[in-house]
Order: sequence, then structure tokens, then C-alpha cells
Amino acid sequence: MAETKKGAEAVETAAAEKQAKAPVQQQDPQEFLDNFDWTKYEEGIERVEDAKLKEFEELVTKNFVDTADEEVVEGIITHLTDREAIIDINAKSEGVISLNEFRYNPSLKVGDKVEVLIDIREDRNGQLVLSHRKARTIKAWDRVNAAHDNEEVVTGFVKCRTKGGMIVDVFGIEAFLPGSQIDVKPIRDYDQYVGKTMEFKVVKINQEFKNVVVSHKALIEADIEEQKKEIISQLEKGQVLEGVVKNITSYGVFIDLGGVDGLVHITDLSWSRINHPNEVVELDQKLNVVILDFDENKSRIQLGLKQLEKHPWDALGDEIKVGDKVKGKVVVIADYGAFLEVAEGVEGLIHVSEMSWSTHLRSAQDFVKVGDELEAVVLTLDREDRKMSLGLKQLTPDPWTDITTKYPVGSRHKGIVRNFTNFGVFVELEEGIDGLIYISDLSWTKKIKHPSEFVTVGDILEVEVLELDVDGRKLSLGHKQTQENPWDKYEEEFGEGTVHEASISEIVDKGAIIEFNEDITAFVPQRHMEKEDGKKLTRGEEAEFKIIEFNKDYKRVVASHTAIFKEEEQRNVRAAKKKAAAMAEESKPTLGDANAQLQKLKDKMEAAKKKK
Repeated sequence: MAETKKGAEAVETAAAEKQAKAPVQQQDPQEFLDNFDWTKYEEGIERVEDAKLKEFEELVTKNFVDTADEEVVEGIITHLTDREAIIDINAKSEGVISLNEFRYNPSLKVGDKVEVLIDIREDRNGQLVLSHRKARTIKAWDRVNAAHDNEEVVTGFVKCRTKGGMIVDVFGIEAFLPGSQIDVKPIRDYDQYVGKTMEFKVVKINQEFKNVVVSHKALIEADIEEQKKEIISQLEKGQVLEGVVKNITSYGVFIDLGGVDGLVHITDLSWSRINHPNEVVELDQKLNVVILDFDENKSRIQLGLKQLEKHPWDALGDEIKVGDKVKGKVVVIADYGAFLEVAEGVEGLIHVSEMSWSTHLRSAQDFVKVGDELEAVVLTLDREDRKMSLGLKQLTPDPWTDITTKYPVGSRHKGIVRNFTNFGVFVELEEGIDGLIYISDLSWTKKIKHPSEFVTVGDILEVEVLELDVDGRKLSLGHKQTQENPWDKYEEEFGEGTVHEASISEIVDKGAIIEFNEDITAFVPQRHMEKEDGKKLTRGEEAEFKIIEFNKDYKRVVASHTAIFKEEEQRNVRAAKKKAAAMAEESKPTLGDANAQLQKLKDKMEAAKKKK
């Protein structure tokens, strides 16, 4: 330091002597700075005046940046290579920054001003190393906060996809762009935005966790809101607008009318029946729709698509009339019937009762299925109410036409048990011919409380036609009539007064039940259960019984055990009485005998007097 100081003093002395000899000239500070020889000055060869040194210090302060740590300065790009950008920050040398730090700005060019941070003042090669990324990071939070507070529009570079959205570089900060905030319409391909530079609005900042959320949708909505107000103000029922299919659901389609959404219900998409709206429209499809209705605020708009076309019923030919045969396809099936589409958008109902001549109604699924192509007969046609009823059974002859020939009274047939109720069984003789067997006509002997005790659905029964009502389309049948009535035989075998052996099978309130065979059951009144010893018969006890009542029509049989020994007693009593009477008759006295007895009595009385 001492040597340097002495050198400087020598330079100053030499310069002073030279100046004293030379004329005084004014020199421009910048020119002086440009021509100043630092090497000579440091070696002490050339002395500088104090005044010049002061001007030099002022000029350096003015033109060269302060290279303090963590200070962001502005530089100008002077040159671009394939990998680096050369930046002039008015330092002793130019700095270098990797182009990777400028990926967010693909339009970077020479002359652009950029913010940089001095990373290394002088590397091993004496090069000034700068960082644009660090500079951006330092300044970014101030800019982001300012953009959020002032609702400014910022530019960001979409770096990559992430769960639920995208990562965006904004001022060097990685911000989150939710998928729902990319656009006003649902986004199906996020990758199309990667690598793009877009405008955003800062919608949320978490200072604690250093999180930033941006939205591109918010910018679009601002423009759409104005369009929406204008569209809503002009909405009228019946107005036809162009829209884009925004979303498809099972119940309808949402149409974007340019900022305003409307719904086309599935029933308003086509005059024909459809299972799902995607059969008619697809996403992003442009189409015209008509406004059907909207609420007071016009926030719910009901749209129609099929209303733009003429109603199929209006185009239905006049030649179709009642009684005509038509062809169509089954489009819907319900329990009560099926809908046949005879023309696009024109349907007729085939009620289940018109599918078969059978009076035994079944479900429509038993006859047809969706997609069947059928021929049917037009039964009714109402063009004003747009209703049509059709029939299938009318294509075949009515089986009741010659019913008296096929099923005369007294004829016997076989049929299938289709159903039964509490009072009887329905038997189908053929398709369309059903008959009823009353419960009393099922068996000659069995006491049936419900038909299910005797038959099951699907059984084949032999029947006899008992009655036939052609006008009422009613057929009365009997099953027991196909068999011999065993009660005709039982009337003689179990007639009144006959005696049979049996055991008590059941004790009831007023007596007991006995079974003579599988058909004949008899009731024994309680007073007729008394035995000869005065006791009552018990369950399972076997004894003789006398039939005291037999009714073939009502199948009623009454028996008595008591009558067995009571009748014997009565016979014995009658015999005893008869014998006693006979003996009395034989021992009856005559008149002579009476006189003799009187004479004996008289003699005894007289003898007694004499003794006295």
C-alpha cells in the first residue's frame, strides 16, 4: 500500500509539473473516463489530479451499478446464443444467463430489458454470472400481490399437468390452475394447453404456504357476462337460436347459447322415443334450438329441438283409417300394453286385452318384446289428440264365433288350470276360451275350502260343459261331472238304519267325527256318544254306529252309538211287557173262584165268633 501511495504521489507530481508547462484545457469527463489508463495509474506511472479523481468517482457512481448482494437490477440483452443470453448491466463486464431461465418467454430477443440478480461477481474466468430466475422470484411476490389487489391480468406459461389442473409459471412463481378454471366449458384434453402462454387472473394467494391460484376462466366470464346480459334481455318464447352442445346427461342436453345455458329435455329432442340423448346429439355439436319457456330471472331456459320440425302426426297420411292393418316396431312395453311405432314419431297402443282373445289377462311381456316388428289392426284413431289404439288378436278369428259347435252343453274336454279364486277355478280350453269351475263342482265327496287344496296352476283337468252364455262370453264347467257320483252307491250302502263299525277320529265341540271310508265321514252328536255303562266314547275308541240320517244332496251323514244298545233295551222292555201281560192274562180269577174265596173268608169269621 505504501508503494502504491508513493507511486500515485509521483504520478501526481509529474502531472502537476507537466500541467504547469502546458496550456490549461477543459476535458470532458466521459472522454477522460474512456481514455483513462488503469494499468499506468495502478503502477504509479501516471498521476491524476484530485479534481479529476473526484469527477471520475462521480462518473463511475453514475454509470456503473452497485453490485450489492440480493439486489435486483435491470439489464439489456446484447447477444443471444443457442444456450445463453449476454446481458449488459453497466458493470465492468457483461453477464451470462442460461436460456432455460427464459422458457416462459419464447419471444425473447436482443434489446429486451430483463431483471437480473448478480449471482457470482466474478467466476474463475473473470465472468460476471447473473440469474434471471432469482431476480424474478424476488420481484414475483410483489407483482403477484399487486396483480391480485388491483385485479390485473397477468401472463403465464403453462408448464405441465398435475392432479386436478395445471402448473403455470407466473413471474417465476409456480401457480396452480384448477381444471375448472381453464375454460367456461368442461375440458376433456388438458394436454392441449401444456407449453402455451396464456393470460390469467390471480384469484387466490396463500401467503403462509406461498401458494398462488390463477384462473383463465375468470377472464372469459367477464366477457361472457356482458354477452349474457345482452342475450337474456332479448330472449323470447319461440325464438330460434344457435347453440353448442355443452353437456349430455341421461335426462337431457345442455346447450351453450353464447354465455347462457339452456336445457333440452330428452322428450324435446325427437318426436320418436329415444333411450339416451346421445342417440340424437354429440358434444360440441352446433345446432338450432327454439326457446320453449324460461323463469322470471331467465336463469332456467327450456329449449326444444324437435319443435323445429313438423309434428309427425300432421304428416300422417289421410288414407289410414280404423280397421286398416299397419306395420311397426315395438318401442316401449308396460304391464298394461305395448307401444308400436307405425311411423317416425307416431305410436299406437296395443292394450294387453287386445293381444289375445283369452279373457285371462297377462303381462304384455308374455306376448311381445322391444324391437319386435309386428302387424296390427287400427281400432281407434284420434288425430286431434294424436292417439291411436291397435289390436293383435283381430288378426285371428274370434274363437267364440262357433262356440256352440265346438263346446255344446254336456260335451267333455280337457283344459289347463290358469288361475283360481276363493269360489272356483279358471280353466282354458283353448286360446281365448276360458271357463269357470265352481268349487262345488270339483269333487263329489271332498269338502274343499279353497281350490288350491284340489288343483294347482298348470294342471290339466277333464271338464264337462254345464252352461254356455254366448252373448256374455261365459262358460260354466264341471269336473266332478266327468266321474260317477259315488253317493248314488253310498245311499244304499249307508242308508238310514244301517249299522257299521268305525273308530272316533276326532272329538269336536258338539260331538265327534268318524270315518267309514275316504269319502264318507259321519257326525256323532254328543248325546249319541254314550255307552251302555253310561260313559262317553273317547278318541280312537272303536264301536258300532247306526246311521240315523243320510242326505245325498248335502253329503250329510249322522250316526249314533247310543242307539245301538238303547234299541236293544227298548226291545227287551217291550218283550218283558208282552210276557207280563200274557202271564197276567193267564192268572186272571174266575167268578166261582171268587165265591169260594168269599165262602172261606166267611167261615173263618164265624168260627172266630163261636170261640168268643
